[in-house]
Amino acid sequence: MKFPQILAENLNKEEVEVPNGLQGSPKLLIVPFQRWHQGLVDSWVPFLESVIKDHPNFDFYELPTIRRMNFVYRRFLDGGMRAGIPSLQTRRRTITLYIDKEPFKEALEIPNEDSIHLFLVDSEGNIMWRDEGGVTEDKAQALLDTFKQIHSATDIQ
Repeated sequence: MKFPQILAENLNKEEVEVPNGLQGSPKLLIVPFQRWHQGLVDSWVPFLESVIKDHPNFDFYELPTIRRMNFVYRRFLDGGMRAGIPSLQTRRRTITLYIDKEPFKEALEIPNEDSIHLFLVDSEGNIMWRDEGGVTEDKAQALLDTFKQIHSATDIQ
């Protein structure tokens, strides 16, 4: 299964192609649907930052997924998010998807919007691992195990 190709803009107002135009190989794409999902996303960040320290080719992105809306509303929402995120690095990693959500969810076999969904994708956009919800020790280990399969076993300590 491949992650759908979507042209979007990060919170630094840079146009990016998701997922193939994003840095990182592999990269983790985190898809939240609700504002209250931010706590679930944030639960992953310390672990993911530690992975990046050891493996600088890895990166992760938050893809808040919102229904398609007009330019004025998009600018308002993105401006609000940008104001709450002073870090340019975090803004680079935050890419709001204003899309028709149903085909997107169908393509990724996402049954509902009750939680965040995580997708580890390779440089071709192939989904190598997926899960949902906040970080747990088991989920973090499963992600690392898949990372090990993508890279040599000696690359990960």
